[in-house]
Amino acid sequence: MRVALGADHAGFPLKDQVREAIESLGHTVVDCGTDSADPVDFPDITQATCAPVLAGQADRAVLVCGTGAGAIMAANKIPGIRCGLANEPYSAHQAVEHDDANAIALGAWLAPRAFVADIVREFLDATFDDDADTRRRVAKLNALDDLMPTTGD
Repeated sequence: MRVALGADHAGFPLKDQVREAIESLGHTVVDCGTDSADPVDFPDITQATCAPVLAGQADRAVLVCGTGAGAIMAANKIPGIRCGLANEPYSAHQAVEHDDANAIALGAWLAPRAFVADIVREFLDATFDDDADTRRRVAKLNALDDLMPTTGD
């Protein structure tokens, strides 16, 4: 599997550990930045990390910022991306199994370092539960991509 990996400056200290976890499972990392602790905006890194997934150049994406909240908000604004917050292993697995997530966001300030390898493994090993109820819910979720914003008029 090809996994896009991106971190903003707050997530940068955790990025190498996430990379090692991905590679230890035999997967390939598509590095989308950042390469230092210099300030970079999470929406920019999120967009750069999700782009390979949408282009078919990566199968899934892992985003790392301070809490995971900014990255998940940015990712879920991108049509075609379904990102779950995964600061522990169970959420990483459930995001794929029940919500067909193609991305997860981790918080470098919140995810325990001892859990990082398990979070990555659960995310990458999980498969979508393709039953009728789950398909229906994900179809409704995907339909939200097509909603036009209202102007309030």
